[in-house]
Amino acid sequence: MNKLYGIVAQSKRWLGRMLAAGLLLLLAGCAVLVSSAASKFADNLSAAVLNQSDPEIVRDGAPAYLLLLDSLLEGSPDDPALLSAAAALYATYGTVFADDPKRAQTLTERARTYSTKAMCISYAASCEWDGMLFDDYQQTLGDLKPKHADVVFSHGLASLAYIRAHSADYAAIAILPYSELLFERYLEINDGSDDGAIHTYLGILNTLIPPALGGKPDKGREHFLRAIDISDGTDLSAKVEYANGYARLLYERELHDQLLTEVLEADTNVPGSTLLNVLAQRQAEDLLKSADDYF
Repeated sequence: MNKLYGIVAQSKRWLGRMLAAGLLLLLAGCAVLVSSAASKFADNLSAAVLNQSDPEIVRDGAPAYLLLLDSLLEGSPDDPALLSAAAALYATYGTVFADDPKRAQTLTERARTYSTKAMCISYAASCEWDGMLFDDYQQTLGDLKPKHADVVFSHGLASLAYIRAHSADYAAIAILPYSELLFERYLEINDGSDDGAIHTYLGILNTLIPPALGGKPDKGREHFLRAIDISDGTDLSAKVEYANGYARLLYERELHDQLLTEVLEADTNVPGSTLLNVLAQRQAEDLLKSADDYF
């Protein structure tokens, strides 16, 4: 199971956004089946996925790994590494490839169920998080340590996917401040390798709802800019989320079109980020096409 923890940790370094969160977990089932002597194979397969310019190849392979992880969990239902891997992949598939909103809700709910169980097994205080008052919840985060980083990351991603898929549900929206605080705590306990991705997630969380309902777009903007700066502009997904989350929320058409145009004009062929950038460009094109109707 240590290999699975390594795959989860490795995924954090290249996940540029929630849309692609967990794609590397496609490899988790494979990693379970290879010995440490064959770990080079898993690394090479990971690189192949990251440098894949055809997302449909990844999409078509995902269901097999979902079933594989489910079957592995039948035999090891309390393994936090397996639970975290399954949570990340279900969150990803529900966010990226599920066109039907009802299906996205079902998949992301399963993701959050898995990640919640992984957290509870790894960190006893989290077993009481459901329904906990915010101040009490905040106090429980103080004992989180670097050893908990992987399960915290997975739970944060699954929660974000769940909130997005259930955005019309007030109970889901109520999770927002809890998830934001968890990601902020994650930044404190992690090694800093994926700070750009986390700033993107925090930008998303702060721009999911308008200011009148408690959203914090200015704070979200700061996180998006920080994510773009950390990647030196190569993370095209951060710009797409900035346009989709912040610019659309505040009806800033000029900023919206500028960001998306920059994404479409950028080179997607960035080692370790090609797949993510291709996905970002596709969304940028769709957002520009719908801009006249939106604004």
